[in-house]
Amino acid sequence: MHAHPTRAFAVATLVNLAYTAVEAWYGFATDSLALLSDALHNLGDVAGLALAWGAAVLARRAPTSTHTYGWRRATLLSPLANALLLVGFAGALVWEAVQRFGAPPQVPAVPVMAVAAVGIVVNLLAAKLMHAGHEHDLNRRAAFLHLMADAAVSLAAVLAGLGMWALGWRWLDPATALLISAVVAVSAFGLLRESFNAAMDAVPARIERTDVADFLGSQPGVQAVHHLHIWSLGAGEIAMTAHLVRPAVDDHDAFLDRICHELDERFGINHPTLQVEHGAACEHDAHDRAPHH
Repeated sequence: MHAHPTRAFAVATLVNLAYTAVEAWYGFATDSLALLSDALHNLGDVAGLALAWGAAVLARRAPTSTHTYGWRRATLLSPLANALLLVGFAGALVWEAVQRFGAPPQVPAVPVMAVAAVGIVVNLLAAKLMHAGHEHDLNRRAAFLHLMADAAVSLAAVLAGLGMWALGWRWLDPATALLISAVVAVSAFGLLRESFNAAMDAVPARIERTDVADFLGSQPGVQAVHHLHIWSLGAGEIAMTAHLVRPAVDDHDAFLDRICHELDERFGINHPTLQVEHGAACEHDAHDRAPHH
């Protein structure tokens, strides 16, 4: 059985917060930039998970007369804020790592390996909580990707500790911090691009607008398709509007029911709004106040 959506965020947030506190304490105690940078990274992820948790809670609020779609868009805005936080953290890590390369401190390797190994377990368990439904939920996907990246970063810290212990390579500590910042930056920029597009009502990446237009245009009796818009309302919900020029009206309700069902089955569009027009003379959406061409 999958964890309750908001419960999964809560558990992942609290577990990572506890681990971050332990990792930061050991980082200061051992003067390890690898541990401190990973702790800073994890703190950013805790903030991101907290945002995602709050967004998941808001998304469950029922629609009102003011917010007719409810608060589901919070699950699109949360990853955007999360990505911006991570970009900032990545820059800070690069700056500190470069400063340390000139004179890397003596860092006890065994505590670094031990704490980082715990991080691998913590992040993989938290990622497992986020895995259910992450393919269709940008909010959960953001959290899942960050946790998997954290596990990989913790593995790098273990290997760095091994290198310092076996070979005495003190430069591995700031080098690992640079690696962490690179992982953070790559994942953050990808998430930033996707979440920004979602916030700007772009067509979801897994849907080709031309495929939807061709599908609608191929339906019996449909002579033209216009005013086609596709966007994400929130986690797992995709909206669409379209005008269909279709003179025949004898099967109106059955036609709409079938199209709505097939849009969901084929494209995952589960909130379609279709306007059927009986001729080509309908021009109410072709004026300056509604430039949809």
